[in-house]
Amino acid sequence: MSSLMGIAASSGIAIAKAYRLVEPDLSFSKKTVENVEQEVERFRAAIAKAKLELEQIRDKAHQELGADKAAIFEAHLLVLSDPELVNPIEDSIKSEKINAEPALKNTADMFISIFEQMDNEYMKERAADIRDVTKRVLAHLLGVALVNPSMISEEVIIVAEDLTPSDTAQLNRQFVKGFTTDIGGRTSHSAIMARSMEIPAVVGTKTATETINNGDLVIVDGLSGEVHINPSSELVKQYEQKHADFEAQKAEWAKLVNEKTTSADGHHVELAANIGTPGDLVGVVNNGGEGVGLYRTEFLYMGRDQLPTEEEQYEAYKAVLEGMAGKPVVVRTLDIGGDKELPYLNLPKEMNPFLGFRAIRLCLEEQGMFRTQVRALLRASTAGNLKIMFPMIATLDEFRQAKAVLDEEKQKLVNEGIAVSDNIEVGIMVEIPSTAIIADQFAKEVDFFSIGTNDLIQYTMAADRMNERVSYLYQPYNPSILRLVKMVIDAAHKEGKWAGMCGEMAGDETAIPVLLGLGLDEFSMSATSILKARSLIKRLNKADMEKLANEVLQMRTTAEVIEAVEKATSK
Repeated sequence: MSSLMGIAASSGIAIAKAYRLVEPDLSFSKKTVENVEQEVERFRAAIAKAKLELEQIRDKAHQELGADKAAIFEAHLLVLSDPELVNPIEDSIKSEKINAEPALKNTADMFISIFEQMDNEYMKERAADIRDVTKRVLAHLLGVALVNPSMISEEVIIVAEDLTPSDTAQLNRQFVKGFTTDIGGRTSHSAIMARSMEIPAVVGTKTATETINNGDLVIVDGLSGEVHINPSSELVKQYEQKHADFEAQKAEWAKLVNEKTTSADGHHVELAANIGTPGDLVGVVNNGGEGVGLYRTEFLYMGRDQLPTEEEQYEAYKAVLEGMAGKPVVVRTLDIGGDKELPYLNLPKEMNPFLGFRAIRLCLEEQGMFRTQVRALLRASTAGNLKIMFPMIATLDEFRQAKAVLDEEKQKLVNEGIAVSDNIEVGIMVEIPSTAIIADQFAKEVDFFSIGTNDLIQYTMAADRMNERVSYLYQPYNPSILRLVKMVIDAAHKEGKWAGMCGEMAGDETAIPVLLGLGLDEFSMSATSILKARSLIKRLNKADMEKLANEVLQMRTTAEVIEAVEKATSK
């Protein structure tokens, strides 16, 4: 038995076998072969195995995810059957008397290069298909297995260096009981998705992929940040009890599911949920969410090889609005960039993507994509209580440009005779210090603010939130952050607007008392955090928390703030 220590990223206890989601080594050497016919047969056998595998994946995707997802693998099967690709590889083996691996790679690279240089979007997508398919064939030639999280069919704990948002979106919560990663923090997207999926997670262990083998029994303690590998039967029993105790605590919180969120002295705030897909609504409803404070629409764009159509987006937005039955739904327009990539957009690599061409900057440049999303949102607006917010706004000009696009598309729809709601509030995420500093000016033009603390903290502290070596600077309770939050809330209230928060800080037990005292109107968090937060707020007196907030704003360090909160809430 051995143990690792990481960051507790999503609460709960999971006990299951390990499934390593780690890319295999696909390196090879070029060799001369004597029997070229035998080598061609080896290549054909790898093609046959890849086809069989893709047929299974296609059928499973069709059954669980729908025809559009299955079509991706249908395209891959067509590539494998294309003589224009297969014949040159076989010819290369025969004429050069080389092994299949370099013949496959050289031919595939040639086609990929040709297709990527074409202006036609369809042909560029074929380059991605060829890359995926030849990687699969190469794996079979080398006798190694490619990982495929969507094909997991037994209870497992995922072990990975990190999980991309598209990896996480493919995980089947019926079988994935938890996960642990080498890198990441509480605000990495894998951690955020784990909380959304209600599965325990420990991130930032540094050595999980080195230490854990496929099939090892693993305990993930998402409460303490511990990971135990091949534990003793005695430790398993202890954790089964710990799991039962946690479930009992959740049952107590569940009694608050239909109650409003009101402080001990009668002040009401709204507890909303952050979601990534329409499927997350089950968790919102089950946990008593009073709305959706952040719908991350980028997950509609991930795990596919082309942009979602207007109709696909319309159906997704409509489903969420109808599912919330008139409760507010704040939808964030596309926030791609940083650690969230769309390979099919072929965006240039950047030295610092978190500070680069992302979110609203990308949307204002790629207006065709942006207008399609805006149009789908406006069409869906009559299905519920829609609020739209733009991410990564740094200047008033950016907001005005984005708002102009929204207004233009609304007028076009009205001219076409398509109904659009007249009560759509339009706001911004406050993630950039410059925006917080002139929040008083923004407040005159926006309908609301939603403070995105995950980015606001990393930009204010100049510390990459994905980098464990500077993770000590990720300080939600630092007085500098609290002062920026106060500026935003005060600016909103002065203009009669509301201010919410959709960063992870909104569900943080230490931050909540201070945020209540600062006058935050809406707290949006992972659905699984709502009932715990409601229980806490019901015990707090807002008047007392206002005094606490005024005190901590004058403090110098994070440690002083934490101590003051503990003292004020333990009375």
